Amino acid sequence: MGNQQTVLTKRSIDTPSGRIALMSMATPVTPQTLYADRLESAIGTLLLIHDREGHMRALDFHDFESRMRRLLRFHYGAEGNDFAIEDRAAPTAIRRAISDYFLGDLCAIDSIPVTTGGTSFQREVWAALRTIRAGTTLSYGALARQLGRPKSVRAVGLANAANPVAIVVPCHRVIGTDGSLTGYGGGISRKRWLLVHEGVALEKFATRHIPEAP
Repeated sequence: MGNQQTVLTKRSIDTPSGRIALMSMATPVTPQTLYADRLESAIGTLLLIHDREGHMRALDFHDFESRMRRLLRFHYGAEGNDFAIEDRAAPTAIRRAISDYFLGDLCAIDSIPVTTGGTSFQREVWAALRTIRAGTTLSYGALARQLGRPKSVRAVGLANAANPVAIVVPCHRVIGTDGSLTGYGGGISRKRWLLVHEGVALEKFATRHIPEAP
């Protein structure tokens, strides 16, 4: 558990000599505790971040842990002050669902509960991603139109790229308008593997070479 923060509050009172300011200490704020687990998969070790309610907060690949932690800090504040991460096994239902997905039960991950930070627009995009069925893809433009924001293709793309929960929130199912695979935070080879695993006929798609996020 991380250290508690001491929060100072300020109030004013009127006296015969005038108004004076008083400072007082409020109840200390305890950092939110998140839990980390690891799960082996066909495309590398997965890092699972979950909370005490059993909701997934983040999912990424072991070789992109620094990016995952950067996203957590962006969503939840300073690590150690605003949130802390402890090692703890994820709920059995989450581990089983992810394992079943890699074994071929592609819909197993649909029931995993997810809670994220982010802006209201980002959460809207991420919710829409979960409506894309396994074995199908959607272009950034089509996703923007589905959201009723046809002129926000770039913003939709940025929100897609900032998705903290890989695979379960399937940003890998979004492709370029020209049918190219474009980039993927976990690496373009993993995006290709996931789509093939889900039954997408990749011979239709070209791969646009875009530098992958560190």
